[in-house]
Amino acid sequence: MHVVVVGALRDNGAVLLVHRSPTRRAYPDRWDLPGGHVEAGESELQALAREMHEELGVHIVGESATRLGDLYARSGEDTVHLCVWHVGDWVGAPTNCAPDEHDDIAWVGISELGGLPLVHGGLPALLRSLPAP
Repeated sequence: MHVVVVGALRDNGAVLLVHRSPTRRAYPDRWDLPGGHVEAGESELQALAREMHEELGVHIVGESATRLGDLYARSGEDTVHLCVWHVGDWVGAPTNCAPDEHDDIAWVGISELGGLPLVHGGLPALLRSLPAP
């Protein structure tokens, strides 16, 4: 099983999404939350902080991050366990620091998520459960 951690940064009713490059092996040309694999010896929160910095150039405020839920994709050895976190506060302006992985980033209204090609169809419902700002 592959464990992947992703973070939902929200600002004024929108969530920050990254667009996976069309050349990516897994889930090309799809929108997703920023994040990545949890490495050996890392906690989910440590992996989340590392990935947010590597992909977006932001530092999350650790105590502001809360576990939002879990999603699963594929099956057997290829199962992906997607650990979704809400990042309530961060330092820095999100920018695309991983252009080899993502060809775009965008703030998207939570009500608009259903019309996008997303990595996981369960993301809109999970993100609608975010606490009110």
